[in-house]
Amino acid sequence: MDTVTVISERRLEAVPTAPVSSAKTLTVTATYLLSEDGRKASLLDGGDGKALQQLSLEVPANRLHLVSVDAQGVARLKLRPRYQLDGDRGIVRIDAAPTYDAPPDVEELFREAARNHQLERAYGAERQAARIKRREGDQERRTAVARAFLSDPSKRAVTYPAPSAQRCVVETDQGRIFFDAKADVSPARDVPAEALRRFQADLRGRREQNLKVRADQLALHEEKKQFAAEWIAVHGTSDQQARQAAGVLPIEEAIEAIAEHAFSVVSDRRRYLPDAVSRVRAALDSRGERGTTVSPSDISINGSNAETMTAAQWTVVNELRTLLPDATVALRIHKISWKRDPSLAITPAFGVLVSQRIGPFTVRREFEANDHRAAK
Repeated sequence: MDTVTVISERRLEAVPTAPVSSAKTLTVTATYLLSEDGRKASLLDGGDGKALQQLSLEVPANRLHLVSVDAQGVARLKLRPRYQLDGDRGIVRIDAAPTYDAPPDVEELFREAARNHQLERAYGAERQAARIKRREGDQERRTAVARAFLSDPSKRAVTYPAPSAQRCVVETDQGRIFFDAKADVSPARDVPAEALRRFQADLRGRREQNLKVRADQLALHEEKKQFAAEWIAVHGTSDQQARQAAGVLPIEEAIEAIAEHAFSVVSDRRRYLPDAVSRVRAALDSRGERGTTVSPSDISINGSNAETMTAAQWTVVNELRTLLPDATVALRIHKISWKRDPSLAITPAFGVLVSQRIGPFTVRREFEANDHRAAK
C-alpha cells in the first residue's frame, strides 16, 4: 500500500523557487480574490478594486509544473482548487481561489502555486491510499460473508431479484451485498451458484409440499363425502336419501343434518344470536344520543375465551359438558366496539361455544350463556 509523507507548513514555505529566467515561457492566467481590505489596497495602488482579479503571467519552462491547461488550451496558474493542511483532517481541498488582504506580487503567486502543487500530489496520494484501504476492507467483508454463507446451509440469498448462476444478493447486518461470479474472486464468486442451487431446492421442496397438502385435502374431501353419504343413508330423511342417491344433495345440507343430530340432546337450549347493533344503540341511548344511525359495517367484534364466569354462566357450561361429554365447551366473550367512536362503552356479549368431532367433521353450536330454554 502506498504511504503518504506528512507535509508541514514549514516544509511548504521552504520550497525553493527556481530562477525565473528561461529560454521559453508560457503566458498563463492567475486568478485570485481580494478581501475588502485587499480591494481598498488595490484602489490605493491604482488598481480596479474588484474582488475577482485576473493577472497574465509569463511562466518559464522550468515552472510549468505549476500550470494547468484545460481541454480548450487555456493555461492557468495552479491557484484553484486550493489544498491546505487542516489538523486531524489532514489535507483538505477547497474549491475556491485564494483570498488576499493585499494585492500579491508575482513571486507570492508562484509560491502559492508551488504549495498547491505539492499538496495536490500529497492529497491524491492520501485519497489513493484511502481508496485502496476501503477496497481491501470491502474485499475482506465480502470474503467473510461469502464464507459464512457457503458454510451455513440454512442461509439464503434474497428471492427478489431471484439468484442466477452469475449474480445474487445476500442480506447482511450492514446491508445487501451483490455477488457476481465473473467479477468476484473466490470464495465470493462461488456464492451465486450455491445460492441458485438452494433457491431451486427450496422451490422443489415447496412444490412437493404443496402437492402433498393438495393430495391430503382431496383425500379428506373424499372421506367427508363418503362419511356424509353413509350418514344420510342411515339418518337422513327419505328426500335427502333420494337426492343423495341421485348425487344432487349439497354437502352443506348433509353437514347441517349431522350437526342437528349431534346436538339433539340440547335442542331445547336457546342459540346465541349476535346483537351487536342493539348493544351499540343502547350505549348511545344511555349517553343521550338516541336516534343515531348505527350500521353493522361500523361495528367491530373481537371474540375470545372468557377468563372468568358468573355463577349462572358456570352452571350453563357444566350442564352442557354433562350432556355432551365428548364435546369441547368454552365460554366466549364478544367485545364490541363502535368504529366511529372507539371510546363508547358497550356491554360485551357472552355465548357458550360447543364443538364436537363427528367423523371427519367438526360441528359447532353457540348457545346463550344464561340458563334459558327455548320456548315450547
